Amino acid sequence: MCVESVPPPSSRVTRRGVLAGAAVLAGSAAVLSATPQAFGATPKGAQRTGDLVIEGGTLLDPKTGEVTEDAVVVIRGGVVRTVGARGRVDTPDGLPRLDAQGRWVLPGLVDAHIHINTVAEARDAVRQGATSARSGSTNFYQDIAVRELARRLPESAPRLSAAGVFVTPDLGDTILADPDLTPLARLKDGVRSAEALRRVVEVNLSRGADVIKTRVNERAGLPEQDPLAQVYSYEQLSEIVSAARRGGKGVLCHSYSRQGCHDAVTAGIRSLEHGVFVGEHTLDEMRRRGTYFTPTLTAIAGLADSDNPILAERGRAYLPILKRAVLDAHEMGVPLAAGTDSSGGRVRPIGREVELMKESGLSVLDAIRTATTSAARLLGQERTLGRLAPGFSGDAVLLSGDPHKDVSLLKTPVRVVRQGLPL
Repeated sequence: MCVESVPPPSSRVTRRGVLAGAAVLAGSAAVLSATPQAFGATPKGAQRTGDLVIEGGTLLDPKTGEVTEDAVVVIRGGVVRTVGARGRVDTPDGLPRLDAQGRWVLPGLVDAHIHINTVAEARDAVRQGATSARSGSTNFYQDIAVRELARRLPESAPRLSAAGVFVTPDLGDTILADPDLTPLARLKDGVRSAEALRRVVEVNLSRGADVIKTRVNERAGLPEQDPLAQVYSYEQLSEIVSAARRGGKGVLCHSYSRQGCHDAVTAGIRSLEHGVFVGEHTLDEMRRRGTYFTPTLTAIAGLADSDNPILAERGRAYLPILKRAVLDAHEMGVPLAAGTDSSGGRVRPIGREVELMKESGLSVLDAIRTATTSAARLLGQERTLGRLAPGFSGDAVLLSGDPHKDVSLLKTPVRVVRQGLPL
Protein backbone atom coordinates (compact mmCIF):
# COMPACT_ATOMS: atom_id res chain seq x y z
CA MET A 1 0.00 0.00 0.00
CA CYS A 2 1.28 3.43 -0.95
CA VAL A 3 1.94 5.76 1.99
CA GLU A 4 3.00 8.79 0.00
CA SER A 5 -0.39 10.41 0.65
CA VAL A 6 0.59 10.86 4.30
CA PRO A 7 1.96 14.39 4.87
CA PRO A 8 5.72 14.64 5.46
CA PRO A 9 6.81 14.27 9.10
CA SER A 10 6.51 17.49 11.06
CA SER A 11 9.65 19.20 12.31
CA ARG A 12 7.51 20.68 15.10
CA VAL A 13 6.79 17.17 16.39
CA THR A 14 10.46 16.40 16.09
CA ARG A 15 11.46 19.18 18.44
CA ARG A 16 8.79 18.35 20.99
CA GLY A 17 9.47 14.63 20.91
CA VAL A 18 13.23 14.92 21.16
CA LEU A 19 13.13 17.44 23.97
CA ALA A 20 10.57 15.40 25.88
CA GLY A 21 12.73 12.30 25.64
CA ALA A 22 15.81 14.25 26.63
CA ALA A 23 13.98 15.68 29.62
CA VAL A 24 13.07 12.21 30.86
CA LEU A 25 16.64 10.98 30.52
CA ALA A 26 18.12 14.16 31.94
CA GLY A 27 15.79 13.92 34.91
CA SER A 28 17.02 10.40 35.62
CA ALA A 29 20.61 11.50 35.24
CA ALA A 30 20.04 14.33 37.69
CA VAL A 31 19.01 11.87 40.34
CA LEU A 32 22.02 9.69 39.58
CA SER A 33 24.64 12.42 39.50
CA ALA A 34 23.09 15.00 41.82
CA THR A 35 25.23 17.78 40.37
CA PRO A 36 24.14 21.43 40.18
CA GLN A 37 24.48 21.28 36.40
CA ALA A 38 22.05 18.37 36.27
CA PHE A 39 19.41 20.52 37.93
CA GLY A 40 19.55 23.23 35.33
CA ALA A 41 22.66 25.33 36.09
CA THR A 42 23.85 24.74 32.52
CA PRO A 43 22.06 27.07 30.06
CA LYS A 44 19.60 25.41 27.71
CA GLY A 45 21.40 23.77 24.79
CA ALA A 46 24.84 24.51 26.18
CA GLN A 47 27.54 21.88 26.49
CA ARG A 48 29.05 21.48 29.95
CA THR A 49 32.83 21.39 29.74
CA GLY A 50 35.82 21.46 32.03
CA ASP A 51 39.31 22.85 32.49
CA LEU A 52 41.93 20.28 33.41
CA VAL A 53 45.65 19.55 33.27
CA ILE A 54 46.55 15.87 32.90
CA GLU A 55 50.19 15.60 33.90
CA GLY A 56 52.92 13.05 34.41
CA GLY A 57 51.58 10.21 32.30
CA THR A 58 52.89 8.51 29.17
CA LEU A 59 50.91 9.84 26.23
CA LEU A 60 50.18 7.75 23.12
CA ASP A 61 49.11 9.45 19.89
CA PRO A 62 47.27 6.78 17.84
CA LYS A 63 47.68 8.69 14.58
CA THR A 64 51.48 8.81 14.63
CA GLY A 65 52.26 6.12 17.18
CA GLU A 66 54.40 8.67 19.01
CA VAL A 67 54.89 8.12 22.74
CA THR A 68 55.60 11.08 25.04
CA GLU A 69 56.81 10.35 28.56
CA ASP A 70 56.04 12.67 31.47
CA ALA A 71 53.44 14.33 29.27
CA VAL A 72 51.19 17.28 29.97
CA VAL A 73 47.77 17.76 28.36
CA VAL A 74 46.09 21.12 28.94
CA ILE A 75 42.31 21.16 28.45
CA ARG A 76 40.36 24.45 28.48
CA GLY A 77 36.62 24.55 27.97
CA GLY A 78 36.57 20.84 27.16
CA VAL A 79 39.07 21.23 24.30
CA VAL A 80 42.76 20.32 24.22
CA ARG A 81 44.85 23.49 24.02
CA THR A 82 48.45 22.30 24.37
CA VAL A 83 50.21 18.94 24.60
CA GLY A 84 53.83 18.00 25.16
CA ALA A 85 56.53 16.85 27.54
CA ARG A 86 56.68 18.54 30.94
CA GLY A 87 58.86 21.60 30.79
CA ARG A 88 57.95 22.27 27.16
CA VAL A 89 54.30 23.10 27.82
CA ASP A 90 53.01 26.24 29.47
CA THR A 91 50.50 25.15 32.12
CA PRO A 92 48.30 28.03 33.34
CA ASP A 93 48.03 28.46 37.08
CA GLY A 94 44.80 27.70 38.87
CA LEU A 95 43.61 24.83 36.70
CA PRO A 96 42.58 21.51 38.29
CA ARG A 97 45.27 18.84 38.03
CA LEU A 98 44.94 15.13 37.35
CA ASP A 99 48.05 13.21 38.34
CA ALA A 100 48.72 10.57 35.67
CA GLN A 101 52.12 9.46 36.92
CA GLY A 102 52.60 5.76 36.23
CA ARG A 103 49.64 5.76 33.81
CA TRP A 104 49.37 5.65 30.05
CA VAL A 105 47.15 8.37 28.59
CA LEU A 106 45.14 7.75 25.41
CA PRO A 107 42.32 9.68 23.75
CA GLY A 108 38.79 8.66 24.64
CA LEU A 109 37.64 5.62 22.69
CA VAL A 110 34.85 5.40 20.11
CA ASP A 111 32.28 2.58 20.06
CA ALA A 112 31.03 2.66 16.48
CA HIS A 113 28.11 0.25 17.04
CA ILE A 114 26.18 0.33 20.31
CA HIS A 115 22.53 0.29 21.38
CA ILE A 116 21.98 2.68 24.29
CA ASN A 117 18.43 2.69 25.65
CA THR A 118 18.79 3.92 29.24
CA VAL A 119 20.69 6.37 31.39
CA ALA A 120 22.44 3.47 33.12
CA GLU A 121 23.70 2.08 29.81
CA ALA A 122 24.92 5.51 28.71
CA ARG A 123 26.79 5.95 31.98
CA ASP A 124 28.32 2.47 31.80
CA ALA A 125 29.56 3.04 28.24
CA VAL A 126 31.38 6.29 29.03
CA ARG A 127 32.88 4.98 32.26
CA GLN A 128 34.31 2.03 30.37
CA GLY A 129 36.12 4.41 28.05
CA ALA A 130 33.67 4.98 25.20
CA THR A 131 33.56 8.76 25.32
CA SER A 132 32.05 8.82 21.82
CA ALA A 133 29.80 6.35 20.03
CA ARG A 134 27.55 5.67 17.08
CA SER A 135 24.14 4.18 17.76
CA GLY A 136 23.03 0.99 16.02
CA SER A 137 19.38 2.11 16.48
CA THR A 138 16.87 2.08 19.33
CA ASN A 139 13.18 1.19 19.41
CA PHE A 140 11.76 4.55 20.45
CA TYR A 141 14.37 7.23 19.62
CA GLN A 142 16.09 6.87 22.99
CA ASP A 143 19.42 7.42 21.27
CA ILE A 144 18.39 10.88 20.10
CA ALA A 145 17.52 11.76 23.68
CA VAL A 146 20.82 10.27 24.90
CA ARG A 147 22.62 12.47 22.38
CA GLU A 148 20.95 15.53 23.89
CA LEU A 149 21.68 14.30 27.41
CA ALA A 150 25.37 13.96 26.50
CA ARG A 151 25.46 17.58 25.41
CA ARG A 152 24.18 18.74 28.80
CA LEU A 153 25.80 16.13 31.05
CA PRO A 154 28.81 14.80 29.13
CA GLU A 155 30.02 12.80 32.11
CA SER A 156 26.78 10.78 31.97
CA ALA A 157 26.84 9.66 28.33
CA PRO A 158 29.09 9.29 25.30
CA ARG A 159 28.99 11.90 22.56
CA LEU A 160 26.52 10.04 20.33
CA SER A 161 25.68 9.82 16.64
CA ALA A 162 22.05 8.68 16.73
CA ALA A 163 20.43 6.27 14.26
CA GLY A 164 16.83 6.53 15.42
CA VAL A 165 14.70 3.48 14.60
CA PHE A 166 15.69 0.46 12.54
CA VAL A 167 14.65 0.32 8.87
CA THR A 168 13.52 -3.31 8.92
CA PRO A 169 10.66 -5.27 7.34
CA ASP A 170 8.80 -5.81 10.62
CA LEU A 171 8.77 -2.72 12.81
CA GLY A 172 6.85 -4.46 15.61
CA ASP A 173 6.17 -2.12 18.53
CA THR A 174 8.45 0.48 16.96
CA ILE A 175 5.40 1.43 14.89
CA LEU A 176 4.39 3.30 18.08
CA ALA A 177 7.61 5.31 18.22
CA ASP A 178 6.16 8.11 16.13
CA PRO A 179 2.68 9.02 14.85
CA ASP A 180 4.09 9.39 11.35
CA LEU A 181 5.01 5.67 11.33
CA THR A 182 1.53 4.39 12.18
CA PRO A 183 0.24 4.40 8.55
CA LEU A 184 2.77 1.62 7.90
CA ALA A 185 0.75 -0.67 10.18
CA ARG A 186 -1.68 -1.12 7.28
CA LEU A 187 0.98 -2.78 5.13
CA LYS A 188 0.43 -6.54 4.95
CA ASP A 189 4.00 -7.27 3.82
CA GLY A 190 5.68 -4.86 6.19
CA VAL A 191 8.24 -2.21 5.27
CA ARG A 192 9.27 -3.46 1.83
CA SER A 193 7.89 -1.15 -0.85
CA ALA A 194 9.93 1.80 -2.05
CA GLU A 195 7.37 4.17 -0.52
CA ALA A 196 7.46 2.46 2.87
CA LEU A 197 11.26 2.34 2.96
CA ARG A 198 11.46 6.03 2.15
CA ARG A 199 8.87 6.80 4.81
CA VAL A 200 10.88 5.22 7.65
CA VAL A 201 14.04 7.01 6.51
CA GLU A 202 12.18 10.34 6.24
CA VAL A 203 10.71 9.99 9.72
CA ASN A 204 14.16 9.22 11.12
CA LEU A 205 15.64 12.25 9.41
CA SER A 206 12.82 14.51 10.60
CA ARG A 207 13.46 13.36 14.17
CA GLY A 208 17.11 14.35 13.90
CA ALA A 209 18.87 11.04 13.20
CA ASP A 210 22.56 11.42 12.32
CA VAL A 211 22.76 8.09 10.45
CA ILE A 212 20.33 5.47 9.14
CA LYS A 213 20.44 1.82 10.23
CA THR A 214 19.06 -1.02 8.13
CA ARG A 215 19.64 -4.71 7.53
CA VAL A 216 20.12 -7.13 4.66
CA ASN A 217 20.04 -10.38 6.69
CA GLU A 218 18.20 -11.83 9.65
CA ARG A 219 19.74 -11.81 13.13
CA ALA A 220 22.47 -14.10 14.44
CA GLY A 221 21.46 -13.56 18.06
CA LEU A 222 18.04 -15.22 17.74
CA PRO A 223 18.14 -19.03 17.46
CA GLU A 224 14.94 -19.15 15.41
CA GLN A 225 16.38 -16.89 12.71
CA ASP A 226 18.81 -17.75 9.92
CA PRO A 227 21.49 -15.03 9.70
CA LEU A 228 22.14 -15.99 6.07
CA ALA A 229 18.54 -15.38 5.02
CA GLN A 230 18.28 -12.14 3.04
CA VAL A 231 15.42 -9.78 3.93
CA TYR A 232 16.14 -6.86 1.57
CA SER A 233 17.29 -6.91 -2.04
CA TYR A 234 19.88 -4.72 -3.71
CA GLU A 235 17.05 -2.57 -5.10
CA GLN A 236 15.45 -2.11 -1.68
CA LEU A 237 18.78 -1.24 -0.07
CA SER A 238 19.40 1.28 -2.85
CA GLU A 239 16.10 2.98 -2.01
CA ILE A 240 17.17 3.30 1.63
CA VAL A 241 20.60 4.65 0.71
CA SER A 242 19.15 7.16 -1.76
CA ALA A 243 16.60 8.42 0.77
CA ALA A 244 19.32 8.81 3.39
CA ARG A 245 21.62 10.64 0.98
CA ARG A 246 18.88 13.11 0.13
CA GLY A 247 19.00 14.02 3.79
CA GLY A 248 22.80 14.15 3.78
CA LYS A 249 23.18 10.97 5.86
CA GLY A 250 24.97 7.64 5.50
CA VAL A 251 23.70 4.12 6.15
CA LEU A 252 25.05 1.34 8.36
CA CYS A 253 23.85 -2.12 7.39
CA HIS A 254 23.48 -5.30 9.48
CA SER A 255 24.88 -8.02 7.21
CA TYR A 256 26.08 -11.63 7.33
CA SER A 257 25.81 -13.57 4.06
CA ARG A 258 28.23 -13.25 1.16
CA GLN A 259 25.55 -12.06 -1.26
CA GLY A 260 23.90 -9.84 1.32
CA CYS A 261 27.19 -8.10 2.10
CA HIS A 262 27.85 -7.53 -1.59
CA ASP A 263 24.36 -6.16 -2.26
CA ALA A 264 24.68 -3.79 0.70
CA VAL A 265 28.09 -2.48 -0.33
CA THR A 266 27.20 -1.99 -3.99
CA ALA A 267 23.97 -0.25 -2.95
CA GLY A 268 26.18 2.43 -1.40
CA ILE A 269 26.12 1.91 2.37
CA ARG A 270 28.63 3.79 4.51
CA SER A 271 29.55 0.86 6.76
CA LEU A 272 29.08 -2.90 6.82
CA GLU A 273 28.15 -4.25 10.27
CA HIS A 274 29.04 -7.81 11.38
CA GLY A 275 29.86 -9.08 7.84
CA VAL A 276 30.95 -12.59 8.85
CA PHE A 277 30.85 -14.10 5.36
CA VAL A 278 31.94 -11.05 3.39
CA GLY A 279 33.81 -12.17 0.28
CA GLU A 280 37.11 -11.00 -1.15
CA HIS A 281 35.40 -9.38 -4.14
CA THR A 282 33.19 -7.37 -1.77
CA LEU A 283 36.17 -6.35 0.37
CA ASP A 284 37.89 -5.08 -2.75
CA GLU A 285 34.77 -3.07 -3.58
CA MET A 286 34.75 -1.69 -0.03
CA ARG A 287 38.37 -0.61 -0.37
CA ARG A 288 37.58 1.12 -3.65
CA ARG A 289 34.52 2.90 -2.27
CA GLY A 290 35.94 3.66 1.18
CA THR A 291 33.19 1.61 2.84
CA TYR A 292 33.92 0.89 6.50
CA PHE A 293 33.84 -2.54 8.12
CA THR A 294 32.50 -2.70 11.70
CA PRO A 295 32.78 -6.43 12.52
CA THR A 296 31.44 -6.33 16.10
CA LEU A 297 33.72 -9.21 17.09
CA THR A 298 32.69 -8.81 20.72
CA ALA A 299 29.06 -9.63 19.96
CA ILE A 300 29.94 -12.66 17.84
CA ALA A 301 32.36 -13.93 20.50
CA GLY A 302 29.58 -13.48 23.06
CA LEU A 303 27.36 -15.93 21.21
CA ALA A 304 29.79 -18.73 22.04
CA ASP A 305 29.04 -18.20 25.75
CA SER A 306 25.30 -18.53 25.26
CA ASP A 307 23.27 -21.12 27.16
CA ASN A 308 21.38 -21.80 23.95
CA PRO A 309 23.19 -24.56 22.02
CA ILE A 310 22.26 -23.12 18.63
CA LEU A 311 23.68 -19.71 19.49
CA ALA A 312 26.76 -21.20 21.16
CA GLU A 313 27.57 -23.29 18.11
CA ARG A 314 26.91 -20.30 15.85
CA GLY A 315 29.37 -18.20 17.85
CA ARG A 316 32.06 -20.88 17.82
CA ALA A 317 31.68 -21.33 14.06
CA TYR A 318 31.41 -17.66 13.11
CA LEU A 319 34.18 -16.10 15.20
CA PRO A 320 37.23 -17.59 13.41
CA ILE A 321 35.65 -16.82 10.04
CA LEU A 322 35.05 -13.22 11.07
CA LYS A 323 38.56 -12.82 12.45
CA ARG A 324 39.94 -13.98 9.10
CA ALA A 325 37.69 -11.49 7.30
CA VAL A 326 38.94 -8.69 9.58
CA LEU A 327 42.57 -9.49 8.81
CA ASP A 328 41.84 -9.77 5.09
CA ALA A 329 40.06 -6.41 5.18
CA HIS A 330 42.94 -4.77 7.03
CA GLU A 331 45.56 -6.16 4.66
CA MET A 332 43.52 -5.00 1.65
CA GLY A 333 43.19 -1.47 3.02
CA VAL A 334 39.51 -1.56 4.03
CA PRO A 335 38.95 0.90 6.91
CA LEU A 336 37.95 -0.81 10.17
CA ALA A 337 35.96 0.58 13.09
CA ALA A 338 35.51 -0.97 16.52
CA GLY A 339 31.98 -1.57 17.78
CA THR A 340 30.67 -3.80 20.55
CA ASP A 341 27.01 -4.10 19.46
CA SER A 342 26.15 -3.87 23.16
CA SER A 343 22.41 -4.06 23.88
CA GLY A 344 19.84 -5.43 26.26
CA GLY A 345 21.15 -3.73 29.36
CA ARG A 346 24.68 -5.12 29.13
CA VAL A 347 27.36 -2.70 27.97
CA ARG A 348 30.54 -4.45 26.90
CA PRO A 349 33.82 -2.51 27.14
CA ILE A 350 35.03 -1.14 23.84
CA GLY A 351 38.50 -2.26 24.93
CA ARG A 352 37.37 -5.86 24.40
CA GLU A 353 36.74 -5.11 20.73
CA VAL A 354 40.25 -3.66 20.42
CA GLU A 355 41.61 -6.80 22.05
CA LEU A 356 39.76 -8.99 19.53
CA MET A 357 41.05 -6.83 16.66
CA LYS A 358 44.56 -7.65 17.82
CA GLU A 359 43.67 -11.33 18.13
CA SER A 360 42.55 -11.15 14.50
CA GLY A 361 46.09 -10.26 13.45
CA LEU A 362 46.30 -6.46 13.66
CA SER A 363 49.20 -4.80 15.44
CA VAL A 364 48.38 -3.21 18.79
CA LEU A 365 48.61 0.27 17.31
CA ASP A 366 46.36 -0.59 14.36
CA ALA A 367 43.88 -2.24 16.72
CA ILE A 368 43.79 0.91 18.87
CA ARG A 369 43.22 3.00 15.75
CA THR A 370 39.99 1.11 15.05
CA ALA A 371 38.59 2.66 18.25
CA THR A 372 40.23 6.08 17.83
CA THR A 373 41.35 7.68 14.57
CA SER A 374 39.60 5.26 12.19
CA ALA A 375 36.31 5.26 14.08
CA ALA A 376 36.50 9.06 14.30
CA ARG A 377 36.72 9.25 10.50
CA LEU A 378 33.68 7.00 10.19
CA LEU A 379 31.74 9.40 12.39
CA GLY A 380 32.99 12.35 10.33
CA GLN A 381 34.81 13.76 13.37
CA GLU A 382 38.43 13.01 12.57
CA ARG A 383 39.39 16.64 13.31
CA THR A 384 38.04 16.55 16.86
CA LEU A 385 38.09 12.91 18.03
CA GLY A 386 40.62 10.09 18.21
CA ARG A 387 43.67 12.05 19.39
CA LEU A 388 44.80 14.26 22.25
CA ALA A 389 46.10 17.15 20.16
CA PRO A 390 45.35 20.89 20.05
CA GLY A 391 41.79 21.51 18.91
CA PHE A 392 40.61 17.99 19.74
CA SER A 393 38.02 17.14 22.35
CA GLY A 394 39.32 16.83 25.91
CA ASP A 395 38.38 13.15 26.21
CA ALA A 396 40.94 10.72 27.64
CA VAL A 397 41.36 7.28 29.15
CA LEU A 398 44.09 6.51 31.67
CA LEU A 399 45.46 2.97 31.76
CA SER A 400 47.42 1.24 34.49
CA GLY A 401 50.17 0.14 32.10
CA ASP A 402 51.53 -0.01 28.56
CA PRO A 403 48.86 -1.20 26.08
CA HIS A 404 51.59 -2.32 23.68
CA LYS A 405 52.49 -4.99 26.23
CA ASP A 406 48.93 -5.75 27.35
CA VAL A 407 46.14 -4.47 25.13
CA SER A 408 43.55 -5.91 27.53
CA LEU A 409 44.22 -2.92 29.81
CA LEU A 410 41.88 -0.96 27.54
CA LYS A 411 38.98 -2.95 28.96
CA THR A 412 39.44 -1.46 32.42
CA PRO A 413 40.63 2.17 32.31
CA VAL A 414 41.59 3.47 35.73
CA ARG A 415 40.22 6.93 34.92
CA VAL A 416 38.13 8.50 32.17
CA VAL A 417 37.99 12.18 31.24
CA ARG A 418 35.05 13.52 29.25
CA GLN A 419 35.34 17.05 27.81
CA GLY A 420 37.81 17.99 30.53
CA LEU A 421 35.62 16.53 33.27
CA PRO A 422 37.28 13.64 35.15
CA LEU A 423 34.86 10.85 36.04
